[in-house]
Amino acid sequence: MNMLIAVELMLALSGSVALAADPPCDKYPPARQTRCMEIWKELNKEDGPSIAAFGLAQQKRRDEGKINAEQHLAENMAFIKQSTEKRLTRLHTRMGKE
Repeated sequence: MNMLIAVELMLALSGSVALAADPPCDKYPPARQTRCMEIWKELNKEDGPSIAAFGLAQQKRRDEGKINAEQHLAENMAFIKQSTEKRLTRLHTRMGKE
């Protein structure tokens, strides 16, 4: 059950971290913001399996005592930041093509 919660948390955080700090579609004109949000949601769905796999692998390492709570949190934050930055890059590339 803990793994499921961890995966759900990772999925929720990965999509909301960038939105909370700097909404990814705010820089586009209002007419393009709807399409931007559609693409953003698509990117989050595309990355869902890799995010879930990371979360499960990390939780397994934590359960096995290979990492502690502090390391777990630090790795989560680093992964979330990196994966969000990659999605933002892909978002801007796709928006540039449309």
